[in-house]
Amino acid sequence: MLKKNDEVTLTIERFGGEMGIAHLDGMTLFVQDALPGEQVIARAQRVEKTHAFLKTLQVLSPSPSRVQPPCPYYEKCGGCVCQHMAYNLSLEMKRERVRDALKRLGGLDVEVPPVIGMEDPWHFRNKSAMPVGAQREGIQIGFYAPRSHRIVDVDRCLIAKEESNLALSVFRRWMEKFRILPYQEGSRTGLIRHLMTRVSRTGQVMAVVVATQNTLPHERELIAMLRAAVPGLASLYLNINKRGDNVILGLENRLLFGETRLEDTLCGLKFSLSPLSFFQINPVQTEKLYQTALDFAELTGDERVADLYCGAGTISLMLAKKARHVVGIEIVPEAIQDAKENARRNGVENVEFYAAPSETLLPQLVSQGLRMDAVVLDPPRKGCEEAVLAAIVEAGPKRVVYVSCDVATQARDAKYLCAHGYEVIRCQSVDMFCHSSHVENVLAFSRKASEKPTK
Repeated sequence: MLKKNDEVTLTIERFGGEMGIAHLDGMTLFVQDALPGEQVIARAQRVEKTHAFLKTLQVLSPSPSRVQPPCPYYEKCGGCVCQHMAYNLSLEMKRERVRDALKRLGGLDVEVPPVIGMEDPWHFRNKSAMPVGAQREGIQIGFYAPRSHRIVDVDRCLIAKEESNLALSVFRRWMEKFRILPYQEGSRTGLIRHLMTRVSRTGQVMAVVVATQNTLPHERELIAMLRAAVPGLASLYLNINKRGDNVILGLENRLLFGETRLEDTLCGLKFSLSPLSFFQINPVQTEKLYQTALDFAELTGDERVADLYCGAGTISLMLAKKARHVVGIEIVPEAIQDAKENARRNGVENVEFYAAPSETLLPQLVSQGLRMDAVVLDPPRKGCEEAVLAAIVEAGPKRVVYVSCDVATQARDAKYLCAHGYEVIRCQSVDMFCHSSHVENVLAFSRKASEKPTK
């Protein structure tokens, strides 16, 4: 019987998420850093009754798709988990993940096409939020190690925009030169908690220093250093966060330099971003994802559409170009404020936004007679509340398009819709977070011909 810390030789059969799967004595083994077809020596880290988790110690017969991770921090940082495999294999791994979840959790036999990847899957992140701390060796700025709040000190991130890396370098020099104290989670002392950066598609940079106080020592020096080294610096903010939890940003911002908003574009639309604005981190892939959702909706120009969990309204505004009227619902008031402003900036008038929980407002609107020809969903990782799905079924739209960042909860919700008069007709996955285990998936549902709206 396998025990913790046992070392075993295994042949990897297939992927289970980003891990390799093997079997031993009737147990299913999930092996970190192992690829299908490889023979590895692995050590058991956690053992349950029917399965165990192991870490690869030595690869005896490497897969042709195994590559040397280009990032020097890969073994320590929790941001990427797929750099040891060729990019094309990571896309196939994500495709298998989607196929498995839809079949196993949703009971769906759906054709899953290849995942839409990036031509260049590096330096795509337009937003980075880097925690700041200290160890004996000095200031630590970077990213958290897996499943911990231990900071991995990073000089340059290969998936972040280079402008973010420039700002990080300058910020580190400023802290070291003027002996600025980092925040300490344990004692809740110190000043600097995070450095956040946003980079527009034209290379403009918004830097946000998250601190526990309303002022920074040597503010002028920081501004001068950033302006000299970061050509695209558009603004520098101080965000005040005195909370005792792990939330990155506080609600109060003070502009130290430059413009109050960062201008950016997405899907042919113009957006104005504040430090608190929600905006997708990979614009190249976001356009592919949202265009997929729009194509799946098959709008002709005369439809009434509901966009649930609409965020800052990007999908809503795209839908509005192809529909008669769009209703967007989002629980975060600040996001709805941004959505309304985005509609105004882009001259979109056939859309209205509501700041409310979808599970509360949608059933109310449907009971009051709202009927929709199509519904688009882009819920958080936990998926949809049953009240949302029940209201959709009651409204009886011909088409439902479900965009998901967690195919497991999407499969669960798909099972509900398919049990209540709908069928999946199309599926497409998009790689938004390259070199991670995450994948975005879009499903299109059609109301069965025998099913009619309830009212």
